[in-house]
Amino acid sequence: MNLRNILRILLTLAIFALAILLAFRLWHHYEYSPWTRDGRVRADVINLAPDVSGLVTEVAVHDNQRVHRGDLLFTIDPLRFQHAVAEAEAAVAVRKAALDQKRSEASRRARLDGVVVSSEAREASGFEASAAEAQARQAQAQLEVARLNLERASIHAPVDGYVTNLNTFVGDYAAAGRAALALIDADSFYVYGYFEETKLPMLRLGQVVDIRLLGGGALLHGHIESLSRGVTDRDNATGQELLSNVNPVFNWVRLAQRVPVRVQIDSIPDDLMLSAGMTCTVIVRPQKPVKTAAEAAKNR
Repeated sequence: MNLRNILRILLTLAIFALAILLAFRLWHHYEYSPWTRDGRVRADVINLAPDVSGLVTEVAVHDNQRVHRGDLLFTIDPLRFQHAVAEAEAAVAVRKAALDQKRSEASRRARLDGVVVSSEAREASGFEASAAEAQARQAQAQLEVARLNLERASIHAPVDGYVTNLNTFVGDYAAAGRAALALIDADSFYVYGYFEETKLPMLRLGQVVDIRLLGGGALLHGHIESLSRGVTDRDNATGQELLSNVNPVFNWVRLAQRVPVRVQIDSIPDDLMLSAGMTCTVIVRPQKPVKTAAEAAKNR
């Protein structure tokens, strides 16, 4: 065997060994490195429901519009509530007049001699004045409720956000307590990364995270905020006798359970279009985790 053949064999063996090493590194990176393609962008969705019922007379926004805290969203016909306020104001005036009369009578009887007015009559007059005072407070409370209902006939944005899937129009009947509009909080975007259980030992609170959106755009940065402490066990349902209904089938190939990990986005560029439900890749940096305020206080 000449030198050229020996070099060819050695080169082939070196390439083969390098391929095995690279394959092992790729397999180890895929199986045990703290990253996942299964990431979802999420946000707080506020289901706005009116506190009073009535016909919608105005819709001041359109679908997917950006609104600010305090902006008018829609209005319920206020006429009935205005009449209720006027009625409650009249009731307050009547109760106050009755209260003044009862107080005047109680004061006058208290000054009269016991021969003219008995002590029982004076006590009864005092009780009537107290009852009139309670009725006046009740009327005032009803007036405040009527004013509150009139105020709640106009629905305003509680936070800065985006109107989503608008399905409320002028002429619709809005029922109290039934959601009429969805508002996505613009300052609440975060990411849920679903990591395999084999990768959880490498995750720590406060660890720096890179977020790559499937649709491209700027690389986002964040940190691990929390790890979920439980997921549903679909193989351990409850039977009719309230006993565990365990699936007797055992698969030879066992897939690692994925556990949700919440990632707080540190900053979002102004020109980045971020929508709840987007998919992304979550990559945890292998470095010393940043301690949270709670952990720092605990270690003191």
